[in-house]
Amino acid sequence: MSLIDLLQTVPAAFVVMCLILGLMVGSFLNVVIHRLPKMMERGWQQQCAELLQNNAGDNPSHPAGEPAPPYNLMVPGSACPHCNHAISAWENIPIISYLLLRGKCRGCGAAISPRYPIIEAISGMLCGFAAWHFGFGLAAAGALLLIWALLALTAIDFDTQLLPDDITLPLLWTGLLFNLFGVLTDLPSAVMGAIVGYLALWSVYWLFKLTTGKEGMGYGDFKLLAALGAWMGWQMLPLIILLSSLVGAVVGITLIVALKHGRNIPIPFGPYLAGGGVIALFWGQTLTQGYLQLLAMP
Repeated sequence: MSLIDLLQTVPAAFVVMCLILGLMVGSFLNVVIHRLPKMMERGWQQQCAELLQNNAGDNPSHPAGEPAPPYNLMVPGSACPHCNHAISAWENIPIISYLLLRGKCRGCGAAISPRYPIIEAISGMLCGFAAWHFGFGLAAAGALLLIWALLALTAIDFDTQLLPDDITLPLLWTGLLFNLFGVLTDLPSAVMGAIVGYLALWSVYWLFKLTTGKEGMGYGDFKLLAALGAWMGWQMLPLIILLSSLVGAVVGITLIVALKHGRNIPIPFGPYLAGGGVIALFWGQTLTQGYLQLLAMP
C-alpha cells in the first residue's frame, strides 16, 4: 500500500500526518513572523538610501553605503539573539526542544519566548483538525495553506500592526486558484467575495475618516478580508465581519478595563478578521444555516 493510499483509506493516518506537518510548518512560521517585518524595514531603508543617492548625485556628503549582508527567511541561520549561539537541528524540534531545554538557550541560559511553542502547537492542532474536518483532498490542502497564512498574519499584526502584502496578496490569488476547481466555493462567488470583501472595509475606512478625520484601520485589513472572500465566497463575508467584530470588541474592552490599555492606543483588527475567517472555514455553513432557521421560526 502506497502512502497516498494509506492517507486516503485511513483517516487517522491523514490527521496525524497533518498534525505533524502543522508542527513543522509552525516552526517555520516563527521565522516568518520574526523576520518578514525586518525584511520589509530593510527594504524600505534600502529604497530610501537609493533615493537619497540618486538625488545627491556626486555630492560627497551623501557617500554610497556598503551593501548590507543578506537577510531573508533562510539566511542567516537561526541563532540566540542574546549570545548568537547557533541553533542546531535538535534544538529546533517543534515543542519538544523547548521542553527539553526548559525554555532556555543552551548557550547562555536566556529565556526563550513561549510564543514559539504556542505558534507551533496552534498550527499543529488546527492542521490536524482541518484534516479531520475535510478529509483527504484539495479542501484540506487549501485549509492548511489558509491556516498558515492567517496564523502568520495574526502574529505579525499583533507585533507591528502590519499585514504584509507578501502574504495577503498571494493568499487572495491562491484562494481564487483553488476555487477555480470549486474547492470551497464556486469561482463566481470567490471573485465576488474578493471584490466585496475589499470594498466593504474600504467603504468603512473612508466613512470613518470623513466623519472623524482619523484612520480606523489599515489597507492591509481590506486585502485580508478580500482574501477571505476569495477563499470562502461572498456569502461568508457577513459572518466573518460579525465574528471578528464581536471578538475584537470583547478583547478591546478587556484590554481597556482589565489591563488599563489606553483608548487612544490602536488595536490591530487583522487578528480578529483571521479568527473570524478560521471559524467560518470550519463552521460557517452550520452557523449560517442555524441563523436562517432561527429567523424562519414563528
